[in-house]
Amino acid sequence: MDVSIRRVYDPPQKNEGLRVLVDRLWPRGVRKEDLHYDLWEKDLAPTPELRKWFGHQPERWEEFHEKYRKELQEPHARERLKAVAAEAGKHGITLLYGARDPKHNHALILADAFRKL
Repeated sequence: MDVSIRRVYDPPQKNEGLRVLVDRLWPRGVRKEDLHYDLWEKDLAPTPELRKWFGHQPERWEEFHEKYRKELQEPHARERLKAVAAEAGKHGITLLYGARDPKHNHALILADAFRKL
């Protein structure tokens, strides 16, 4: 499956497929009517406890990665992953996230989970 990742603050591009916001909280400074997205999948974002623990601290990345991957293996998460992939079909998926760090954010882990379906 073709999965790309973009920050919510970047302008949309052509042929991005299904645009899915994957943050549990609405991104700061973005008006809902200004964000071009098709789905808001809050339940695919890390749990509030895990998100708060991680706090976007790069030194916690490896442990966060493992914990979040385990969350994505839960039956309800697997069902949502499959449902979103089915909705995207052959058009691909663009995961939208609000974090500043492009190398340490949950969208990277989530994209990998979609690719492994």
